[in-house]
Amino acid sequence: MHEHRMSDIEGVYEDLEADVSLEEFREAVEAKVEQMGGLADEETAAMLVAHEVGESEVGGIADIEPGMEEAKFVAKVISIGEVRTFERDGEDEDGQVVNVEVADETGSVRAAFWDDHAEAAIEELEAGQVLRIKGRPKEGFSGVEVSVDDVEPDDETEIDVQVSDTYTVEDLSLGLSNVNLVGLILDTDSVRTFDRDDGSEGKVSNLVLGDSTGRIRVTLWDEQADLATELEAGTTVEVIDGYVKDRDGTLELHVGNRGAVEAVDEEVEYVPESTPIDDLEIDQTVDIAGVVRSADPKRTFDRDDGSEGQVRNIRVQDATGDIRVALWGEKADTDVGPGDEVALGDVEIQDGWQDDLEASAGWQSTITILESESSDSGAGETDASGSTDANAGLSAFAGDDGSGEDTADTADLETDTDSDSDSDEPSDGEELEFTGVVVQAGDPIVLDDGETTMSVATDADVGLGEEVTARGVVRDGRLEANDVF
Repeated sequence: MHEHRMSDIEGVYEDLEADVSLEEFREAVEAKVEQMGGLADEETAAMLVAHEVGESEVGGIADIEPGMEEAKFVAKVISIGEVRTFERDGEDEDGQVVNVEVADETGSVRAAFWDDHAEAAIEELEAGQVLRIKGRPKEGFSGVEVSVDDVEPDDETEIDVQVSDTYTVEDLSLGLSNVNLVGLILDTDSVRTFDRDDGSEGKVSNLVLGDSTGRIRVTLWDEQADLATELEAGTTVEVIDGYVKDRDGTLELHVGNRGAVEAVDEEVEYVPESTPIDDLEIDQTVDIAGVVRSADPKRTFDRDDGSEGQVRNIRVQDATGDIRVALWGEKADTDVGPGDEVALGDVEIQDGWQDDLEASAGWQSTITILESESSDSGAGETDASGSTDANAGLSAFAGDDGSGEDTADTADLETDTDSDSDSDEPSDGEELEFTGVVVQAGDPIVLDDGETTMSVATDADVGLGEEVTARGVVRDGRLEANDVF
């Protein structure tokens, strides 16, 4: 009987695969029986002890959480960081730490090797090695990290994880570092400065990269931040040594002073997945793509806090319908005009004017010009797409004298009538019917048919983005309309 029970303990022990000897396990079981005051036989006690020992054996890196007292796991070394030396309060001897990226099939985690462990890590560890680690999980700079107490090589276990390879966007997961990724720049923004707690000034900027599997926002810190102004949309770049963080529930790839972003000579295809305009619903954040039908001049406005904001409305059409898109802030400066094919990422659908839906493109959105009419024309930006270059020039006029829109509108008209005077302009007194999209509402209205623009004098009430036909007589390059429908 006694023998039989021992084999029960051995059976439980064998299933455990724990870092304790059978002898230690037996002692723990006996202690448990005593502690339970005879309420449990040895087999039950063995099960309880096994459960307790197994608690710290996590199923995989994905199960490690900051609240745990300790975690035991097996993982492969992905990369080994630099040694950092620091002064310990009240101690003569400096401390040192090495961050080692380790991973298993469920995820990756940063393991901090301190002092003696740090020295051993530098001398003995190499990428691709499998380690058995015991340590304390805590909340670190880029997610959970484990402070290593005990470590030994494990040559028996195989872990199927790539070492420091080039990732695609869909491969990224929270906590990864040493990420190399090749992508196409879809969007850039300006550099922002901020004050750190220690009084120094920090810099940050963003890019958006896409590859064949998706797109990701890249945040560039300090020395890397200026790259956002040096690199242009449409360039293929490689991010070197980035790390993945979470921002409001979405992943971002961050690049600090150890990392880099470099232009590379590679073809990367980005295929935007867009929602048909006709299917859009309020409060969605979606991607849309289509052709710009019209583009208004940029407007500046004063916010309650005294700062100045800016917005520009464009109307985008796909095969199913069209929608007005408000481009806010720096997005309002995007050089986009009628005829351009655009992909808009992460725009918010809101209740717009006259119960129409409208899309809002803020700092988190991306605008990618897929094909530009002005660049196809071959003759720069001075001919066919009259209204495009009027709008490109608009930012120079808007708000120069503090009066904002009015100067922009007259500039718009002058540019348009000038550019039309070189083409086959209708002669004075000629009867004319002109159909186009309203790119300026007011007196006069301006219509754009995709090739030329026409100023129309009328008191008809038309809305921006509407397609109308005006019939009347041409006077001084302007259509005096008797009829607008």
